[in-house]
Amino acid sequence: MLRFNGKCRRLAHSLPALPYAYEALEPVISKQIMELHHQKHHQTYVNNLNALLETAAKDPLPLSIQKQAAIKFNGGGHLNHSIFWTNLAPVNAGGGQTPTSGALYDSITDTFGGFPEFISKFSAQAAAVQGSGWAWLTYNQTYNKLEIVTTSNQDPIVAPAVVPILGVDVWEHAYYLDYKNARPEYLKHLWKVVNWDNVGERFDAAQTSR
Repeated sequence: MLRFNGKCRRLAHSLPALPYAYEALEPVISKQIMELHHQKHHQTYVNNLNALLETAAKDPLPLSIQKQAAIKFNGGGHLNHSIFWTNLAPVNAGGGQTPTSGALYDSITDTFGGFPEFISKFSAQAAAVQGSGWAWLTYNQTYNKLEIVTTSNQDPIVAPAVVPILGVDVWEHAYYLDYKNARPEYLKHLWKVVNWDNVGERFDAAQTSR
């Protein structure tokens, strides 16, 4: 926050730049989807969140309370997508290359039996999300373990000591133009562009901050 004349002013949230070109994830995710998803959907969450936060502090308490659901929805949309973009990488920049050693490799192997088993289980749970939502690989700092969880709509991972390290968007806008209603097909191909270096960095940071 910035302070002017004794008053606090919240810094506005902004749309993060993608770490790759819109066409870089093709043919897994088309340039058209990436442009719409980033420039339209994510930008709308950011715009709505800023507008809600700008007025919420000035609103009467009942109205401020009424806006909490909208703040959660749009704030979650911003948080979730900000993680999602960095969880992906073009094939020629390491996308899809699963680790063969290291802390994340060991933890996934110990928890799920290996990467093929993890991917199969994660994909099944992601495909089973009813309506719109997300699938996540999280690190539970309390129990020192990896867990697969799903969330509805744009609900973010906010439980104490639970850190999201990999998020997959299963809203139809994330895949419909490329895969129509075949969510399992989208999930099958998405693993080709998962940025495991980023997932591993998030895992290491989550362990360090316990």
